[in-house]
Amino acid sequence: MKKYTLQIAPFIVPTTDGKYIAEHFGLATNGERSISVAYMKAPPGWSEPFQTPEFDEITLIFRGKKQFIIDGETIILKAGESIKINKGTRVQYSNPFNETVEYMSVCTPAFSPNLVHREA
Repeated sequence: MKKYTLQIAPFIVPTTDGKYIAEHFGLATNGERSISVAYMKAPPGWSEPFQTPEFDEITLIFRGKKQFIIDGETIILKAGESIKINKGTRVQYSNPFNETVEYMSVCTPAFSPNLVHREA
């Protein structure tokens, strides 16, 4: 059995909102169900609807700032900061700032569109 998996060709998730998503490990890339790891870039003005995911999500900011609204509380993370949001928590992600935000997201279990529960 191989002792490691090298990822040199992450899956680029198609988006329509200007966000760049490169999944390095997860359902879309290698069928991994227990964890997903993705590198992302979100442009200024980007936002997603509120969601209540069935996975824990850790976000680590590399550059810029990202806004989180978690059960009515607004939190702004900047480069070098991270946050873990527990599954079942209502959250909205956005970049209302005037620079692109770059970050990594780790989800357990792996991100799946049918586990995110985005609001209409």
